[in-house]
Amino acid sequence: MRSFASYISKHLVSFATFILLLLLLNVVVFSLTFHKIVTDDYGESSPQSMLKMTAVAATPEQLSDNAVKKLRQNHIWAIYLNANGQCYWSIDLPEEVPKSYTIQDVALFSKGYIEDYPVFVWNTDDGLLVLGYPKDSYTKLTSNYYSIAALRKFPVFVLGMLVLDACCFFMAYYFSKRRIIYNTEPIVSAVETLADGKSVSLHISGELSEIANSVNKASFILSRQNEARANWISGVSHDIRTPLSMIMGYAGRIVENEAASKTVREQAEIVRKQSIKIKELVQDLNLVSQLEYEMQPLHKEVVRLSKLLRSYVADLLNTGISDSYNIGIEITPNAENAVLECDTRLILRAINNLVHNSMKHNPQGCEINLSLSVSKNQLILAVTDNGTGLSAEKLQELEEKPHYMKSTDERLDLRHGLGLLIVQQVAAAHNGSFKLTNVTPQGCKADLIFPYCK
Repeated sequence: MRSFASYISKHLVSFATFILLLLLLNVVVFSLTFHKIVTDDYGESSPQSMLKMTAVAATPEQLSDNAVKKLRQNHIWAIYLNANGQCYWSIDLPEEVPKSYTIQDVALFSKGYIEDYPVFVWNTDDGLLVLGYPKDSYTKLTSNYYSIAALRKFPVFVLGMLVLDACCFFMAYYFSKRRIIYNTEPIVSAVETLADGKSVSLHISGELSEIANSVNKASFILSRQNEARANWISGVSHDIRTPLSMIMGYAGRIVENEAASKTVREQAEIVRKQSIKIKELVQDLNLVSQLEYEMQPLHKEVVRLSKLLRSYVADLLNTGISDSYNIGIEITPNAENAVLECDTRLILRAINNLVHNSMKHNPQGCEINLSLSVSKNQLILAVTDNGTGLSAEKLQELEEKPHYMKSTDERLDLRHGLGLLIVQQVAAAHNGSFKLTNVTPQGCKADLIFPYCK
C-alpha cells in the first residue's frame, strides 16, 4: 500500500505543479495583453505626463517644436487659454472645437469632454493648458480616467483566459486519466480475473510493482488452493469408485436373485438406483472441478454439428426412451455444413444434459426439439421443449447460479443439479455462451451460442 500511496502522492504533486504553472501562464498572458495599454496610460505618453511635458514647453506665444512633435505622434490636439478664456494658440484643433470659452464652459469640460473628445487640463501661471485625445480613447470619471481600449479588452481577456484555463484543465485531466488507466488497467484486469477464480501473472515495474507482486502472490495462493480442491475431488472420486461399484454389483445380484423376497429385491433396486445417482454425482463433480479450474484437457477437432446432432438423436432413440417423449431435429439450410472446432465428447455431454434436463422436469412427457442455425456471426445450437417451463423465480435463480445441491425426501432422491453448470462451462471452454429462456405459450429453451466464421 505504501507504493500506491506514493503513486497517488506523485500525481497530487504533479497536479499542484500544473496549477502553479497555469497561474504563471495567466500572469504572463495578462502582462502581454495589457502591457502596451498600461504603458500608454501611465508611462511617458499618459495624459498626466503629456500635460507636464507640454506645460513646461508652453509660453503664451508658442509651443516648442519638440512638444508639438510628441503631441502629433500621440494624436493629441492642444489649446492654450488665457484668464479670459481666449486662445493664445492651438495645435491641430478640430473644426468643431471652439477657441474661446466662458468660466462655465471651463468648469464643465475640465472634468470631462469637449465635443466628445476626452480632455485633460493643466493650470499654469499664464493660463489654462488643454490637451484633447481622440474620441473613444478614454472614459473619464470625476476623479480618474480609464482606457476604453482596456475596458473593451478586459471582458474578452477574462473570457479568453477562462476558456484557455478550461482547455488546460481538460487536457491535464485527459492525459492524467489516460496515464492512470494505462498504469492501473493491468492490475484492475488482473483483480477481475482473480475474482473469476483464474490465476494471473503481472510484470510491472516502477511505483506499482509492489501492488503487482501482491496480486501475483494472491494468484499463486488461489491457484494452489484451486489445484488442491480439484485434486481432492478427483481423489475422492477415484477412491469412492471401487466401493460404489461393489455396492452396485451386490445390489444388482440381489435384484436378480429370485430366491430373495420381493421386499428385499425392491429395497436392493432402490440401493442400486441411488448408487447410480451417486456415481453420476461424483462424475459430475469431477468434471465440474476440472472445467472450472481449467484442468480438463480439450481434445478439439473440426466437427460438422448437423451430423453430430443426427447421430446423437439416433443413439438416444435406440436407448429406448419412453414413448411420452417425442424427439425432433431441425437444421436450417445455412447451418447444414457448419463446422465447429470443439471437443466432441464435451459438446455431446452438454447436449445430453439439456435433453435429460427437459425429461427430468417433464415426467409426464413432452416434445423435445434440437435445432441448429446460423445468425450473423453466431452458431446457435438449441434444445427446446413444450413442457411446464420455468417460473420467473427459478429462471432468475438459474441465471444467478446455474446449479444447486439438493437432497430430498427419505428415499434419498439426490438431485445435484450440476448438469446446467456443466453446460455453461462447456460453452465457456469453447468461447461460447449459454442462455436459458421460457418460450410461448409454454416450455423452455436452452441455447448454446458459439462464435462462427464461415
